[in-house]
Amino acid sequence: MKILTGGQFKELDKYTVEHEPISPIDLMERASTAITNELVSRWDNQTRFFVFAGPGNNGGDALAVSRMLAQKGYSAEVYLFNVSGKLSEECETNKTRLTMYPNVRLTEVMNQFTFPTIESNDVIIDGLFGTGLNKPLSGGYASVAKSINACKAKVVSIDIPSGLMCEDNTYNNMSCIVRASLTLTIQLPKLAFFFPEIQKYIGELKILNIGLHPAYIQEAESSIETIESKTLSGYLRPRDPFAHKGMMGHALIVGGSFGMAGCTILASRACLRCGAGKVTVHTPRMNNDILQVTIPEAILSHDIDDDIITNSISTHEYSSIAIGPGLGDNENTAMALREFLLQASIPVILDADALNILGSHKEWIQDIPQNSILTPHVKELERLIGQCTDSFERLSKARELAIKRQIYIVLKGHFTMICTPTGKTFINTNGNAGMATAGSGDVLCGILAALLAQKYPVEKAVIMGVFLHGLAGDLAAKVLEEECMTASDIITYLPQAFKTLKRI
Repeated sequence: MKILTGGQFKELDKYTVEHEPISPIDLMERASTAITNELVSRWDNQTRFFVFAGPGNNGGDALAVSRMLAQKGYSAEVYLFNVSGKLSEECETNKTRLTMYPNVRLTEVMNQFTFPTIESNDVIIDGLFGTGLNKPLSGGYASVAKSINACKAKVVSIDIPSGLMCEDNTYNNMSCIVRASLTLTIQLPKLAFFFPEIQKYIGELKILNIGLHPAYIQEAESSIETIESKTLSGYLRPRDPFAHKGMMGHALIVGGSFGMAGCTILASRACLRCGAGKVTVHTPRMNNDILQVTIPEAILSHDIDDDIITNSISTHEYSSIAIGPGLGDNENTAMALREFLLQASIPVILDADALNILGSHKEWIQDIPQNSILTPHVKELERLIGQCTDSFERLSKARELAIKRQIYIVLKGHFTMICTPTGKTFINTNGNAGMATAGSGDVLCGILAALLAQKYPVEKAVIMGVFLHGLAGDLAAKVLEEECMTASDIITYLPQAFKTLKRI
């Protein structure tokens, strides 16, 4: 699913009007019908609705919804803000239509406004501003937004909470954004909806498909899209019935300082579970017994040190390399990491402490082989790119780094974002809060190592690996509940995730 900009949403409406064809007022009617149907499915006609409509087309939607609610026997108190004395054509038309319904009380606000008394069991409809907003709310509009937020009633925002920008809210006044309980967005989600700090403004999100013209969406240029299961249907290759372990790739996993052997165990188990023919673990000698017992299928390569990684080994025989799980950040380990990077002739997966080491030696970033995969969480990323104000800035800087160094950056989170060397960004929408547990990242590292070992193209390996990781987490949560999940459970449900992917 493509993520369009605010400007593109306006063009999408215009394209639909011209090519369906349909009049703008009838297109608004279609959107308002979808919104109204959702409202009446959630609240009965004993509910009082308080509607706040702006002067543009978002306000026109709100007025049309008020009329449709009235037609279904609901009562609504509507406030139309027209402080400039100019409404959009569709808003003006819906204002006229609304005056025909006596069970709707319409107040047109042109100067002074007294906020009404709203009870906790009432519902507020926010239709002040939509995707066309390009500056923070101020003055009276900011005051209305704050008053809405002070109410205990449920708040339903039409398309986007008023005051919120579609993409970049870095310089927005966040105290003047409506905090919705439910956002009914039209056709496609907006980029800002995927940022964690924005969740408190959108509440529950529901996408309403109103049949905007698919040709525009298909042809529109967009550098950001969500990962959809149907796009992965051709990614997974059938396994050759005559395959042997040598054909399935040999992965090298480097990590496991003393006391952190579990990280390499999780990564190695995930790697083996995802089809790698062989897995070698380069780890301190102290980890020998626990690794031999817990992952007997793995081959061990002992570092010369008992407790930490201090030396690199030749990587020429391996078809994938993953460095970082439980690695530690000792300076001797850091030098070993750089030796690995300098000699590697294939893309390398860098996770956990490997990223922290790079954060302390930023000049080594230039030594990372092209098409390598970095899998940071927020803090690990900021050690590489510097502290960021918000998620938009963080994503922008991650994309810049991915393009500059020609690498893949997998920014882990509720919506994991994959930045590619071409500037394209993929957003993964599966996964759940049960995966917020120690070791989940090590499992992802192992999955990626397995797919690269089997010679999947890097971009397909990253997209499929992140999707499988989230899918396995979702399957585990259905059985175990999020509170009870561990990283090992994600590995347990990987086979079911593969089965699901094969059925797509």
